Amino acid sequence: MSHVPPTKRHPYDQWSPDARALDLVGDKWTLLIVRDLLSGPRRFVELQRVLPGISTEQLRSRLNRMVADEMLTRKRYREVPPRVDYELTERARQLAPVLGQLARWGYEWAWGPPRSSERVDVGAIFRLIPGLVNGSGGGASGTVKLTVLDGRAGGPVVYRAMLGEGRARIAEDGDGPADAEMSGTTADWVRALAPERDRHGLAISGDRELASKLLDLVALGHRSALHEAAQAG
Repeated sequence: MSHVPPTKRHPYDQWSPDARALDLVGDKWTLLIVRDLLSGPRRFVELQRVLPGISTEQLRSRLNRMVADEMLTRKRYREVPPRVDYELTERARQLAPVLGQLARWGYEWAWGPPRSSERVDVGAIFRLIPGLVNGSGGGASGTVKLTVLDGRAGGPVVYRAMLGEGRARIAEDGDGPADAEMSGTTADWVRALAPERDRHGLAISGDRELASKLLDLVALGHRSALHEAAQAG
């Protein structure tokens, strides 16, 4: 039987599986912390960087709670200055398809160009790839390297999406070979991932069919894809 976490400070107090789940993940920031750890362990300061708007105290509180709920592990290293990494447990990794479905609903009903108040980090969308691809890989298999040329401090940020058997993993690094590569500035990626899906600004090399399949899986809501297929037929 799975571990049952202690009662939260403000539980929903309903004996229902969805309410129990929301007791664990219903707080602001919790699901985004899971999303941003899908690409691998991160330090506290790295989580602060990818989660704009969260205060130091909020982040510390959420991480402590998630460790207590056995959704995260905390690993301390004997280094100077001290280093602490946070990593998802299997319990939390199982939320990837839930995040994917939530993102697809967002694509269908809430998506649009960036608002002036929104920070644009296309890496946040890349980190959803394990959930977006889950069970719907369309037979795609291989590794795709995704590069944001001006991703951090004016320099490139590279992700690797590894697809196979209807599943995907994402890593925030550029090590290792890739079957296809896509690169562009933040503005290029925004145009490719926005509702218009204008991909002309992206440089694509290698297996272009694999790259195109990945973009289709990431940038299209499920209902939109079905609608377009029906119209084409």
